[in-house]
Amino acid sequence: MRALGLLLSILLLWPALAGAETVLASPKPGWDNPRKVVLQLNAEDPRHVNNVLYNAVNLQKFYGQDNVKVAIVAYGGGVRALLADQSKVADRVASLKAYEVEFVACGNTLETIGRKPADLLAGVSVVTAGIAELVERQLQGWVVVAP
Repeated sequence: MRALGLLLSILLLWPALAGAETVLASPKPGWDNPRKVVLQLNAEDPRHVNNVLYNAVNLQKFYGQDNVKVAIVAYGGGVRALLADQSKVADRVASLKAYEVEFVACGNTLETIGRKPADLLAGVSVVTAGIAELVERQLQGWVVVAP
């Protein structure tokens, strides 16, 4: 009886043990129908910042660069990772931008910390409110992820 229980456990866990692949929802992502994912960057902790950047890379690896649009919306402490004079990840941001990852900073946060859009890394766009940007993108069909 014990052997039968072990066998059933192995069979139930087999997909996880075998590295089961994610099943893509229909319609499948493609050049004309890319997945749209927006990642929240809301803390200045280096581990959080790096995690968000790795998530962007992993999304492009999984779907293929032409099959996914990735945006990173920074607000609160996350904006500091995009300030030209403070960013510890400026090279990574530039690299991801070269792979068409979009970076957006919260204007309200910039105002609160006494900074201007010109203080940001090259190519970072600014919206009035980062949270509102997340809401509007979600309503436009983007999947919002808070890593």
